[in-house]
Amino acid sequence: MDTTPPRVVLNGTTLTVGELITLVDGAAVPEIAPEARERAVRSFRAGRRLAASGRLYGRGTGVGAHRAVSVDADDERAHGLRVLRSHAGGAGALLPARQVRAMLAVRANQLLAGGSGIHPGFIDALTEALRLGVHPAVNEYGAVGTGDLTALAQTGLTLLGERPWADSELGGRMGPVGPVGLSGSTGSAGLGTAAAPAPPEAAAAPEVRDSGAGADVAAVLDGIPARTGTPPLGAPARTSLPAPVTLRPGDALALLSSNALALGQASLGLHEVDRLLRATHAVAALALAAVSGSAEAYAAPVHALRPYPGAVRAAGEVRRLLGLPDRPENSGRRIQDPYGFRAFPQVHGCALDAVERLREVVEAEINCPSENPLLALDGTAAYHHGGFFAAPLGHALETVNLTLLQTAQLSAARLTALGDPALTGLPAFLAAGPASSSGTMILEYTAHSALAELRSCAAPASVGHAVLSRGLEEAASFAGQAARQTLRAAEAYRTVLACELVSAVRALRMHAVPPQIAVFTVADEALPDGTDDRPLTGDVTAAAELLRLLAQF
Repeated sequence: MDTTPPRVVLNGTTLTVGELITLVDGAAVPEIAPEARERAVRSFRAGRRLAASGRLYGRGTGVGAHRAVSVDADDERAHGLRVLRSHAGGAGALLPARQVRAMLAVRANQLLAGGSGIHPGFIDALTEALRLGVHPAVNEYGAVGTGDLTALAQTGLTLLGERPWADSELGGRMGPVGPVGLSGSTGSAGLGTAAAPAPPEAAAAPEVRDSGAGADVAAVLDGIPARTGTPPLGAPARTSLPAPVTLRPGDALALLSSNALALGQASLGLHEVDRLLRATHAVAALALAAVSGSAEAYAAPVHALRPYPGAVRAAGEVRRLLGLPDRPENSGRRIQDPYGFRAFPQVHGCALDAVERLREVVEAEINCPSENPLLALDGTAAYHHGGFFAAPLGHALETVNLTLLQTAQLSAARLTALGDPALTGLPAFLAAGPASSSGTMILEYTAHSALAELRSCAAPASVGHAVLSRGLEEAASFAGQAARQTLRAAEAYRTVLACELVSAVRALRMHAVPPQIAVFTVADEALPDGTDDRPLTGDVTAAAELLRLLAQF
């Protein structure tokens, strides 16, 4: 049996969120498309030509408020190292490995789109880190939605060998801190250690050397190692760590000029929210059956009149899961139900639409160059622009957060309804035993506690304001903050939905004739039984795990 893991081809143009997640989780290994690497080579050469004909921001000048400060040609290499060191000032907790791996994959693919002028050795090293299961140590705080400067500076120093790698599985730090690879000069690792001047013979050395990241040194194009793919899968790695990359003029800013971390976090949040929203169809269907609700609100003709894709999909999924026709008759206990049931397609549909919009934005951003300046591949022009200002990403994330809150509020409302005898015809809080039994009462408190977290996550990050770098940068998108809000919101929503699932299954078990539908059969088998008063933490935990399976129905 072939146990070779699948490949995800990075070509700078077609990477999907789903493919990105497989790379993050180690379910696939990256492969650089030959045509994409050639594009990166052309971009590198274009950068050299443009730099030779005039100053480029960040290469022949300082950065930020120092944009007008000239950098001497013989100082450009050391200038790049100073930029990386000075910008590696992140703070706060270290980010989880999955978030950092997502950043590495995004940045590698963006650089393959061409336009940065970075040396291809950096791309090789980024993909090699993914393949070897190591990542840089990156702190949480340091970006405001105009480029993930601190995270990518920390990454850059790790690629150079100045900072140690961390193991993506064990979370431990590994790898000695060695000399920094600086083309044309030497330097020693350590905080604040400056690069020493290069001897004349080093300054005259060829501009580009083998990156050491598994390159085929037998074929060299203009000093750039030619790569036609990744090493054969299953073959032992040459080393447990990516070999240090050599820093060249222009590499530092080219690496930093991206929102790769925010995009990686957004991809992870999108993936989880999408899964939970799909599971919600199953949970809401079970709750509707548990209260003997009216299916009229889910009728296809109702939603055909207002053809919002999400609402049409939400109504159709509930009908499918319950085995209902497109034009169901009202066989429920009431002429119409509370909003948690009756308005579910409209509210939940907005969240479905928001996720698809976020997917469009993320997949556009991870497949295009974001660098400032943007270099024409033919070396004829450099465009200084604001494409790194992540307003589209931030607004798309905030819409997801707001709509997720709305659908979570309906989930909490359905949870309350499931404990109401007037709606279910069952004992209050689905309790058994003495009349004073509490049953599922506490789940309302648990759900609303998580709902409060969701509400805080829905506060738009973009209402913030920042004036930075002596007034040159007088606005910010705060897209990274919005992405972290989405990740937290997904965790909170999972708890709300799990509470509803526990109650819905318990209510259906108490029916004289439980529904004969697949989603109930699976949930009934997976969740603990019994209606006695007992701690329900285990029930909620089991339900939260079950949501992954229900999302596949």
